[in-house]
Amino acid sequence: MSAFKSLKEHFQKIDNFAHLSSICGWDAAAMMPTGGNEARSRAMAELSVHVHSLKTQPQLAEWFDKASEQALTTNETAQLREMKRSWLMSNVIPKELVEASSLAGSKCEHAWRTQRADNDWQGFAKNWQSVVALSQEEAQIRAQATGLTPYDAMLDIYEPGTSSESLTHTFDNVKQWLPNLIDQVIDKQAQEKIITPTGTFETNKQKALGLEVMKLLQFDFSHGRLDESVHPFCGGVPTDVRITTRYDENEFMQSLMGIVHETGHARYEQGLPTSLAGNPSGSARSMGIHESQSLFFEMQMGRNASFIQHLSQLAIKHFPEHNVKLFETANLNQLYTRVKKDFIRVDADELTYPAHVILRFEIERDLINGKISYQDVPELWDSKMQSYLGLSTAGNFKNGCMQDIHWTDGSFGYFPSYTLGAMYAAQFMAAMNKTIDVDAVLRSGELTPIFDWLSNNIWSKGSLLSTDELVKQATGETLNADHFKQHLMNRYL
Repeated sequence: MSAFKSLKEHFQKIDNFAHLSSICGWDAAAMMPTGGNEARSRAMAELSVHVHSLKTQPQLAEWFDKASEQALTTNETAQLREMKRSWLMSNVIPKELVEASSLAGSKCEHAWRTQRADNDWQGFAKNWQSVVALSQEEAQIRAQATGLTPYDAMLDIYEPGTSSESLTHTFDNVKQWLPNLIDQVIDKQAQEKIITPTGTFETNKQKALGLEVMKLLQFDFSHGRLDESVHPFCGGVPTDVRITTRYDENEFMQSLMGIVHETGHARYEQGLPTSLAGNPSGSARSMGIHESQSLFFEMQMGRNASFIQHLSQLAIKHFPEHNVKLFETANLNQLYTRVKKDFIRVDADELTYPAHVILRFEIERDLINGKISYQDVPELWDSKMQSYLGLSTAGNFKNGCMQDIHWTDGSFGYFPSYTLGAMYAAQFMAAMNKTIDVDAVLRSGELTPIFDWLSNNIWSKGSLLSTDELVKQATGETLNADHFKQHLMNRYL
């Protein structure tokens, strides 16, 4: 058997265990009773160590050397590159650290669910201290292996080829124009008359509405499902995608748009190349590209008035007991493009959202690089929130630095992906509009032309191309944040 074929079979085995880990992770977040956490954490840690051992077996080095000497096609060369990247990223981390990080993350995340509700920073910090220390240790090891800064070494896990220097440059530019734009839009919207949701929106009706919207977005229910969790997410695997949302019976809007967002993630997963299933080259290119798909669905399509007309018709159908004027397209459009400075990132509007991400990026960058301590985070959070959005989180930990799930398991380097995703999404829409009348397609409700474009240019490519190559092939240029700024100005001013 050739070395290349041996590698492909080995990575298929790794992917099979990753499949099990993903489904177990979904179950822990969506279905598992609280009493199951300790045993599940041990099982997940054991599985993480096993997958790590598969990725670091001694014979892999020899196989990679021999495979590099084989005559490979362009596609096979990309497959080899991505397998080697996965191997190198795993090979530098000792299994003891993998196990310790998994256990610490599971413990911290599980306790966070109640600690956040109780605004218990001191209790959370006791667990989080270990998560931060282990993440800093991992970052140092990765930095020594790659020559990057500790934070850039963690960033490379989620955004290959991206540096904190380039992100700082991009985000500093956004900080120059975003605050003024937010204030302008808030002043403009102050004159608008708007009907806000009142009364009760039963959870079962919200779910039925969400399922219909997923059908409109052509979600494949034979390869996925919708559930409920504390924090909305998309998990599972391409052939079995699990998305979740959370419901509030006082309003229906956040859960519905959360479903649209997570369906974007899911459609990307379902659209990945089946011919490369089980190989790292068949997975999503980066988290920024992944977020670009969810934000394309939510922001570029979902909050477009031409799409909102469909939400209007479906909401009237599922909530006949409510004032029909609430669901009129014009009113829903105003509700879904309402700008407000507020505390919670996942509920933030499109315009203030980048401020939430930049704040987190700046804190986690300095935390992982050792410039600040975990104990400094609440005060820094409050300071930056006041600077960027004029809000104070002093003493308000649950709506401040404890609100997100990402840091509980050591996912440092992830947050920039959200705003990178918004920028990529705006750029993809600008390119799509050159060949497709997107508004007309959205009005028609037959969205296949949009999904065909995304499939041909993004989904079907997997990780065969670098992020820059992928974006340039799709749009004619690498990341250009001006498309994002222009999109916001067009929609809101």
